[in-house]
Amino acid sequence: MDDAFASRGFLPPRDPLREFPADSPYRRLDEIGHELPQRLLDPGFRAWADALSLPEWRGAATPELLPQLRLYYVRLGFLVSGYVNQIGVPPTHRVPANLAKPFSDACAWLGRPAILSYDGYALYNWYRLDPRAPVALGNIDTFQNFVTLYDEHWFILVHVEIEALAAKSLAAMLELLEPRGTTNPRRVNAAIGTITQNVLDMTAVLRRIPERMSPDLYFREFRPYIRFFEDVVYEGVSETPQSRRGETGAQSSVIPALVAFFKIHHEPSALTRHVADMRHYMPVSHRALLARLESAPDFRNVADPAAYNAAMEAIAEFRSVHYGWAQQYIAQHVSDPRGTGGTPFMSWLKQLIDETLAHRIPTKRARRRG
Repeated sequence: MDDAFASRGFLPPRDPLREFPADSPYRRLDEIGHELPQRLLDPGFRAWADALSLPEWRGAATPELLPQLRLYYVRLGFLVSGYVNQIGVPPTHRVPANLAKPFSDACAWLGRPAILSYDGYALYNWYRLDPRAPVALGNIDTFQNFVTLYDEHWFILVHVEIEALAAKSLAAMLELLEPRGTTNPRRVNAAIGTITQNVLDMTAVLRRIPERMSPDLYFREFRPYIRFFEDVVYEGVSETPQSRRGETGAQSSVIPALVAFFKIHHEPSALTRHVADMRHYMPVSHRALLARLESAPDFRNVADPAAYNAAMEAIAEFRSVHYGWAQQYIAQHVSDPRGTGGTPFMSWLKQLIDETLAHRIPTKRARRRG
């Protein structure tokens, strides 16, 4: 598993399956997925979805079946979120049993809440145009979307390239978890330097968001589909209304891995409770790696302060770029300050930036200025 994280980051060890085999009982889900962006334009979409007969998942989450289970989750996750959050029609607080039960069962196999999250929206939702070329913008596309606009493809694909790049940071972290790397200052500083440059590379990709994504189209045309669920009944599963976090970048494991590795302290608050809750929406193996990084030694006292502080500044810069896009693409459009995950995201993002910078190692020069 370490080898997979070191070479693929938090992307699947193999490129995601984008279609079921021709003889698969789940093949109908591919047809529904391909039709979904057009179907969602129809005010009668929910009536159509109510009448669907969907194949139930037969199997388990074995390594052999996991790619198909993930695809099953992606197809149904988009369908369910489209049903609850369909644009242009009155809101609904129900998922019909014919969708709710198979989707809930699949999510139970994956060990996660029954809602489309970052893993299904991004990590399992891409393919390479040239299988021999890198997982990078220009060589990747999505296979499932809510809308026909390329802006949604671009939004997802920027995140996919960032996830691919993050493998280099994970490789550096994991190498230090080996006994021979724990107290060797040279190895620690080399790893921190690698991570710092890698975060800068990820930030450069994040800056590309406006190239192919309009703020107005994002906010109006496809952001509503990844919104949180509030008091939604999953018919045939439970009559108790459920509230669940919508798809959000906070469900990516990349920044939490950096926070865990560097032991960045965030003051206990509603924010930290929210960040902890986001773990439930991550794949099980990602949660396990984050726990392992949290229990690993703190390299702060071994690191060169200048190298360590450069890493903190790089992470804060990534967060600052994200903060800027949140302001441009979301905050200026809304009176409700909650993000797709259901949180007051702008004040929280600013807190994360400030606390990351506060984690820098004080230097003699900084102490004299103080």
